[in-house]
Amino acid sequence: MAAPTLLRIAPAHDEPVGGLSTQRAFPTGALPDLNPFLFLNHHGPQVYAAGNAGLPFGPHPHKGFETLTFIEEGLLAHRDSTGGSHVSGPGGVQWMTAGSGIVHTEVSPEEFMRDGGPCHLLQLWMNLPAALKGVAPSYQSVEPQGLAEGHGEGWSMQVISGQTEVEGQPLKGPVNSLTGLFTSRVKLSAGAHLAFEVPEGRTLLLYVVSGAVQCDDATLRPFATPVFDRNGGTLALEGLEDSTVLLCHGDPIDEPVVAYGPFVMNTEEEIHTAFAEFRAGKYGHVE
Repeated sequence: MAAPTLLRIAPAHDEPVGGLSTQRAFPTGALPDLNPFLFLNHHGPQVYAAGNAGLPFGPHPHKGFETLTFIEEGLLAHRDSTGGSHVSGPGGVQWMTAGSGIVHTEVSPEEFMRDGGPCHLLQLWMNLPAALKGVAPSYQSVEPQGLAEGHGEGWSMQVISGQTEVEGQPLKGPVNSLTGLFTSRVKLSAGAHLAFEVPEGRTLLLYVVSGAVQCDDATLRPFATPVFDRNGGTLALEGLEDSTVLLCHGDPIDEPVVAYGPFVMNTEEEIHTAFAEFRAGKYGHVE
């Protein structure tokens, strides 16, 4: 039976942000992107002491793409210029469409800064085609109980966006992806097996958050990103330890990508325009 071919494994870069431990999975010199996936940061796991300053992501703008944040441990408080506001706990996700421009904060709530505790987060950036870069910004938080969840022997899958069928279980995520992305979080117990069908032509993003997973002849661990071909087929995974994995796929976007700081557009001129719009206050403010 055909299977996606594992071409190589790209190591992450150690890029701490303030006091926050951060591994940049991509973009790196070894892996510029996984079109349509632009960026993946793995924050933590680490433990903050009581009386900490919290996460360092105060008000900042975005335009031209979407973000998906996975909260594995700890608390994450989101606020944005559309009025979106939510504190997500472990297992929750936050999906933001920056679209035509948004300002948001991703910080720690007061109780976390007061008491401290574990922190483990991942943020994925997902490109939008030119035709959708001007859509109105929006935000959606989903706690674990709101995700579509399937179970099997030693495995579970939480689907955030898109739909699939695993071991006869149809699953459809609560988030409507503008570009038809499939995004999910998978948990595998040690010794568990999961077979997952990847559609032909799609870019596969498989990333181990914790633990260790066998795929083909390779052992996959955190802070490294496997790169597959787009031939599709049956992806076979085995948990070598109790593991958590991000499993996503999407259609590549055949357009130029010009990224600078918080903006992802198609031309340098559009980047200059985005900065001008932000300076003019057109993206609003976080109240």
